[in-house]
This record gives sequence, C-alpha cells and structure tokens, in this order.
Amino acid sequence: MKTIEEELFKVLLTTDLITEEAFNQIQTIHFQRAARTDKGVSAARQVVSIKLPEVIQIDKLNSLLPEVIRIFGYKRVTKGFNSRLQCDARTYLYMLPTVAFSKLNEEHLPQESFRLNETLLEEIKNTLTRFIGTKNYHNFTSKKKANDPSANRYIMNFCCEAPFIKNDIEFAVIKVKGQSFMLHQIRKMVGLTIALVKGHASEEIFQKAFTTEDVNIPKAPGLGLVLDFVHYDKYNRRYGQDGIHDTLEWKELD
Repeated sequence: MKTIEEELFKVLLTTDLITEEAFNQIQTIHFQRAARTDKGVSAARQVVSIKLPEVIQIDKLNSLLPEVIRIFGYKRVTKGFNSRLQCDARTYLYMLPTVAFSKLNEEHLPQESFRLNETLLEEIKNTLTRFIGTKNYHNFTSKKKANDPSANRYIMNFCCEAPFIKNDIEFAVIKVKGQSFMLHQIRKMVGLTIALVKGHASEEIFQKAFTTEDVNIPKAPGLGLVLDFVHYDKYNRRYGQDGIHDTLEWKELD
C-alpha cells in the first residue's frame, strides 16, 4: 500500500529538495512525523519535521502530488526540533452513523429512521468522559503487557458532538484529545463505548479493561477515524514570540 510519506519523498526527490541518499535513508535528513495512524486511517492535518532548503515552492510540490495529498505550509523551527517528541497532544475525530448506538431491542430499525434522543446522547457523553485521565490501556492495543509503563496513556478530552443528518442518515462525531495513542487504541475505545451503550458489554468489563487482566475489547472500523490536529502549545509559548521562529498553528491556513 502506498503511503503519504512515500509520495512526499518521491516529490522532494524529483524537485531536488533531497538527495538520492536521503531518499533511501531518511534519518540523514532528520525526518519525523508528529503522529502515526492505523492502516486505513486518514490524516486531515499532519506535521512532519525534515531538514530542507530554506526556500520551498509549495505550489510546485502540490502540482506533483496526488490530489488527495496537499502541503499547506512550512515553517522554520529550532535546531534539533522533533515533530513527534515535541508534540504535546493529538486530536482525532471518529465519525459514525448514530444507529451504531442503538439498543439491543432497536437493532432491527433501518438506519435512515434511527435518531439519537437526548437520554441516549447523554449516556454516550457520560461513557466517554470515563476514559479521561491516565489509565492503563494495555487491553486497547496489541502485544503490550500490563506491566509495561508505556501502556499508561493520558486522555485529556473525549466527547460526542451534536448529531447531524446526511442523505437521511444521522451521524455523530466523537472527538478525542490525548497526549499520545497506541496502535488501535482509539478504535477500541470507541468499540468499547458502543458495546457499553448498546448493552453488549457490562460495567464489569469496563472496570476490568483497565486492570492487569486480559480483556478482549471490540475494535471499531478504521474508516471514519481521522487525525484532526497536532498540538504544540509548549513550543509555541517558548519559541513562538522570540522574533526568530513562528508558532506552529493552523489558524492562518484554515
């Protein structure tokens, strides 16, 4: 499967912004991405750090890239800047038809006629808030032991936005902001939320999911999950007003 990074490097090589050696050994140009996504998951806004000449013709690069990939801008950063390590948080969106939350006795309803009522929407919101904080997510990824310190992840916000209707089908967007995420973690967080709301999973399962016990948690499809935003608040506060570097924000590009 082709990747965005592969397409980007091919264009950088074609326009002589990197050498053949750099193309084959990206570590020589200090390449790093702010976040990685599961297979089949999209990125609306991504940040990469890479050593390039100071002048770059974005229009030329975009003319050579596939239509679904676009470079929005570039900025000079501090020496040794690492887009992954200096990223404070990542925000992802997960869009799904609200019929996914239908109760067991409503599963026969066609998705065109299903609508979330206030009670069910509040139940979804309350369930999502229970993930907030630092918890052990070893059950929400693969090949991660419960005693591995890296299984502990900090979730800052997890919410469900107001439903909307598209082509007679009601959808909702779940937004999650966290310090960092592991492979499949968000999809399993959404999967467990759906299972709890529908009645397929019990309160006991939710409690056990964050213990050292092994719990099999359902995984929501990758389609619908999008990396929406990467945050550099600490970097912006320290370097954004030093007169040399710009803040790493999207507001001038939105």
